[in-house]
Amino acid sequence: MSTPYCLLFDSDGTLVDSEILLAQVMAETLPQYGLPFTAEQYMAEFRGVRFLTIVLELEALHGGLDDDRRQRLEAQMRERMETRMRAELEPIAGMPEALLELAHHPKAVVSNGPERKIRCAMESAGLAQHFGDNLFSAYTLGVWKPNPALYRQAAEAMGQAPERCVVIDDADVGVVAGLEAGMPVIHLNHFPEREATPPGAIAIHHARELPAAIARLDLAT
Repeated sequence: MSTPYCLLFDSDGTLVDSEILLAQVMAETLPQYGLPFTAEQYMAEFRGVRFLTIVLELEALHGGLDDDRRQRLEAQMRERMETRMRAELEPIAGMPEALLELAHHPKAVVSNGPERKIRCAMESAGLAQHFGDNLFSAYTLGVWKPNPALYRQAAEAMGQAPERCVVIDDADVGVVAGLEAGMPVIHLNHFPEREATPPGAIAIHHARELPAAIARLDLAT
């Protein structure tokens, strides 16, 4: 029997139910800097996308910010988001139970967010014990999804070949990054009525389906 796959989890929307909190915080903060934005816009167009990318797209439409205002905007958004997470954040439904079933697999969190945010999310949602210090931030590694190098660097740091890692991600940018990294990808698709799973990825719609999906991959190798 082959060794268990290494599981590389996205954070927001995959492990923790933070996307709506982030959408609300962005909708509160961005307009204060002259960048119109709604929570619905984030959920429909920008889930999983690097914050700076979102800001620059909005600036192209509504006018640019200087570096100082851009830095103050991000700092204010991060502070508000951390406050909301510590008070309100919950794990994705079914994920704690799935992680217990998958306890024999090495696993890590691989996120487009800063490491401080990842740690706060895992602690606030009660998932930190499953990952320890195996937290890989795009801000630390200097590469962001959909660039596959983020998942490849995480695999290397975990001592795993790409084909022995499974990416679990809810957002298109992460699914694409995992596929291009040469890894099996499980798309936790929360919105199947409006979002298609990219070709090559395995679609599930609830975290309770995850252990069985991993088991099927194990049987196929």
